[in-house]
Amino acid sequence: MNDLRKLTKLIRYFILVSSTGAGSGHPTSSLSAADLMITLLFGGFFKFDLKNPQDPQNDRLIFSKGHASALFYALFAAAGVISEEEIMTLRKFGSRLEGHPTMDFPYTEVPTGSLGQGLSVGLGMALNSKYLDKTNFKTFVLLGDSEMAEGSVWEAIQIAAYYKLNNLIGILDVNRLGQSRETMYGHKLAAFQKRISSFDWQTFVVDGHSLSKIISTYKKALKVKGKPVMIIAKTLKGKGVSFLENKEGWHGKPLPQAELEKALLELGEIDKTVRGTVAKPSLRAKAKQSTKQIAASVATLLPHNDKGYQKGEMIATRKAYGNALVRLASQYPNIVALDGETSNSTYSELFAKANPEHYFEMFIAEQNMAGVALGLAKMGKIPFISTFAAFFSRAYDQIRMAQYAQTNIKYVGSHAGVSIGEDGASQMGLEDIAMFRTLLGSVVLYPSDAVSTEKLTELAARAKGIVYLRTTRKETPVIYSTDEKFVPGGSKVVKRSSKDVITVVGAGVTLHEALVAYEQLKKDKIFVRVIDLYSIKPLDIKTLTKAAKETKAIITVEDHHLEGGLGEAVASGVSGLTKVYHLAVKKIPGSGKPHELLDYEQISEDEIVKKVKEIVAA
Repeated sequence: MNDLRKLTKLIRYFILVSSTGAGSGHPTSSLSAADLMITLLFGGFFKFDLKNPQDPQNDRLIFSKGHASALFYALFAAAGVISEEEIMTLRKFGSRLEGHPTMDFPYTEVPTGSLGQGLSVGLGMALNSKYLDKTNFKTFVLLGDSEMAEGSVWEAIQIAAYYKLNNLIGILDVNRLGQSRETMYGHKLAAFQKRISSFDWQTFVVDGHSLSKIISTYKKALKVKGKPVMIIAKTLKGKGVSFLENKEGWHGKPLPQAELEKALLELGEIDKTVRGTVAKPSLRAKAKQSTKQIAASVATLLPHNDKGYQKGEMIATRKAYGNALVRLASQYPNIVALDGETSNSTYSELFAKANPEHYFEMFIAEQNMAGVALGLAKMGKIPFISTFAAFFSRAYDQIRMAQYAQTNIKYVGSHAGVSIGEDGASQMGLEDIAMFRTLLGSVVLYPSDAVSTEKLTELAARAKGIVYLRTTRKETPVIYSTDEKFVPGGSKVVKRSSKDVITVVGAGVTLHEALVAYEQLKKDKIFVRVIDLYSIKPLDIKTLTKAAKETKAIITVEDHHLEGGLGEAVASGVSGLTKVYHLAVKKIPGSGKPHELLDYEQISEDEIVKKVKEIVAA
């Protein structure tokens, strides 16, 4: 049995000296949770092979209160896997011990620090363990009482109860003090217990500094069946140092050297040789389900009727996405689908009916859905998550954090642009391209017909990393044959001649507007080149550069706001080569027929014709 009392001294010592050495950090927030975490890791409750962090039988630990990183690293120093010398590199440039945990540290499950997200990620890992891989490991999430004000936490609490995740254990560090003031409920533990219990969680209230009581509580928590568990612990911020304990004004402040000396005197003699042992999983590790993807024929499409997709046939790209996901399920067995209770609009319902065991309903809680997807992805799954494009904006913080997790998530936004029609501005995704373009290493794809949707959905499944697929509500004609190839960073020149005077670049619904405009202009013997920019990021610089050199100007047409959209991507790609004119959504839209709204926003075929003639006449 580990000597927990000696370890509590050692870990508090590491917390204090490392944060003072860094000149920054959150020692008081780390000290409050120290007894809870020391007992968890070294009391025999947390099962983890330190030599094999990716063992699928390992329990998982997420510090949702990521600012307590000094505690997080101190635990692994006490476990003997990092040195005291490295602990003293906390928060220094080039150190893997960053101010908030990142993937540079091998025992970090996901980057944390943006509060309110850890429970959702843990939920995703618990879903994977219970329903997919059936490894049944435990996922522990350390939360701070301040972050319980975040709505995303309560979204996760609801869904975890819905899926009866008894392998998910939250540990709530109620230390009373936030960054600038007392938290909403202070030390009123009954307030937390009442609220969390009402969502059908099993709750335990405990003195977060009594090792014996913490041990007893963990034993009870691990025996709970049929529901998730929340341990609500009363703690003191700065515990272990009398002049810090439960005192305001110390959040995010390390001790000055003189104060550090006083604190260390209070801790007393430290045994720096003591090391804690983390129990290993009792079962042999099972091989992870293979993530190897089976090569699929680019010409094979799932027929939605006896003849498959036919040129000229009208079908919405959102429906083609659902068809594609069903087809890909057998080729990519790690695909899972999540939806925000819009599956009959996004057509993820087709996948849900064909593969119910790999589909998880997330209801109207997009922040949690994005966090759950991250948890699933970190367990080796390929999540496709879908909702209306507009609603991803409320989950942008979760999406933003996913880029730092080196993760593999596919976001699918339907009902993009004013072309959705009568539902009005609240339902129109008009900022989504900009949002996803800003993410490091992301891929942004925008199909225009059923065939390109099938191919780009498969491309998304094959790609590693964050991919955004933008689909359209209204039906559009099939323009490509089934043997057409699509690649990341590609485009299609769908109309071209030696007489082209202007290049028109569109994607999705505006490509079809451009094709109608092409026919109108041709009657007046004005020839334009039409490019389908299906890959908005990465961009087909080669094709755009060629068009810039061979035609008088480029017109971009997009069912999206000008800022951050397709047009700005093109303009940056051909900067200095030619003049770029932008047709985009520049006015607040309202309800109306799709063609009325396209006309109103000046992104319809008539507006394209008008703009081309205006440039030619200039």
